Amino acid sequence: MNDHRYSNEEIAAVERAIRERRDMRHFLPDPLPEGLLERLVEAAHLAPSVGFMQPWRFLHITDQALRRRIHALVEEERLITAEKLPSRNEEFRQVKIEGILDCADVLVVALMPERERHIVGRRQLPEMDVASVGCAIQNMWLLARAEGIGLGWVSFFDPDALGALLGLPDGARPVAVLCIGQVSAFYPRPMFEEAGWGKRLPLASVLFENQWPSEAGGTPTAY
Repeated sequence: MNDHRYSNEEIAAVERAIRERRDMRHFLPDPLPEGLLERLVEAAHLAPSVGFMQPWRFLHITDQALRRRIHALVEEERLITAEKLPSRNEEFRQVKIEGILDCADVLVVALMPERERHIVGRRQLPEMDVASVGCAIQNMWLLARAEGIGLGWVSFFDPDALGALLGLPDGARPVAVLCIGQVSAFYPRPMFEEAGWGKRLPLASVLFENQWPSEAGGTPTAY
């Protein structure tokens, strides 16, 4: 008997949120329930971080003109990305990659300045600050899904241009634009999988024992 174990119902709820979490792009204009945005940020702030550095910083974008300028930066990068995909250029142009102008709330997640002062767990792996932010966003994502709220992570932007637009201090770096809001439905499968851009790999192709097997090869084809 494990006294620390959750009940079967609670475990099932956690697994359901993990399985049904989606990177959302389509939103309704309805506002979030009162206090939910703060709860989502609190969930993110409870995430683990290497050396307990807590490198995440959140900017709530409430200025609509600023939101439109962020959208313009994302649109610029979307078109550049399309040009880098000559074989699937037109197909990619049809893919909706963000809901910045449609969702109830937009958060920009940035890495804190002066991160180099934190060396515990980062001396050889400085990118662990980004990994820590990823954990924070995942916390927020799972709570949002449990609340029936959509969240989309947008990474199509020039970080220097976005940082300048938001007045980030030297050394800080934006890593995500989060679109959060009510949705009419959640995608049955990840949107890029549904559109035929890829499929979820079987566990046998990502779980190895002791050493990397020679037959495993390298990385899948990138688009």
